[in-house]
Amino acid sequence: MRIAVVGHVEHVTIARVPALPSPGDILHLPDGPHGDGPLWIAGGGGGITFAQLARSPADLHLFTAFGNDDAAAAVRARADATGATVHAAHRGEPQTRDIVLLTPGGERTILVVGRPLHATLDDPLAWDILPTCRAVFFTAQDPRVIERARAAEILVVTARRRQALARSGVVADVVVGSASDPREASTREDYAVPPQALVMTEGARGGRIETTRGVVRFAAPPAPPATGGAYGAGDSFAGALTWYLACGLPVEEACVRAAPHGAAVLRGIDPLEHQVALNPSPPE
Repeated sequence: MRIAVVGHVEHVTIARVPALPSPGDILHLPDGPHGDGPLWIAGGGGGITFAQLARSPADLHLFTAFGNDDAAAAVRARADATGATVHAAHRGEPQTRDIVLLTPGGERTILVVGRPLHATLDDPLAWDILPTCRAVFFTAQDPRVIERARAAEILVVTARRRQALARSGVVADVVVGSASDPREASTREDYAVPPQALVMTEGARGGRIETTRGVVRFAAPPAPPATGGAYGAGDSFAGALTWYLACGLPVEEACVRAAPHGAAVLRGIDPLEHQVALNPSPPE
């Protein structure tokens, strides 16, 4: 079963901090053997979703862009190490870097250095693969790529790309986002072309699914011990949701099955270390 992720992968440094700095403060990131960090991962919205889907038996493809510095080389190496097929454009600028600060309650604050790097339809990549996919997850910026991806059986788009989706004029099967993120919180009426289903996660309260039939809710699984942070939970959920939709599950059941994958990353500071494998066999 072929699945593609179209989006950005960033060099992400994660660390626990006792509190966010006040004006004039100097914040020292902890450096020691106690699991506090700092550590780095290949993350970002596309990177986390891609990593979750790389824990499936899918024929997985990543469409992204990489910069021209050591951070770009390191991120590329991590992506290649998954065994997935990486289709990458090259940019003459540094790789985007993120600094993620986790406060004691596990909430994350993200500082982004540089602009996210995305592949576009102008890049000479194997875009003809998209129509052959069972599912495509889109978190990039080029509406022309959404048009190409619409030929896949299932198209899942992150809610933070609402403007690109509107410019494409495409009906997505599912738009997924977080009700607590101002960039993503939305209803179907907020979309120029409403998706077939809008999924909004709500953390420990589970989430809601809005379709033409109305709104239904899904429950959150029991939360693991609060030893980690929230970074990567939503994107891990989105990756698992894409997988279960590709396996033929209806959206309500796919959300229920995906919820534990979002919760799993709360067990530690490194979301990729705690992602859970996607194992069910695809339909015949």
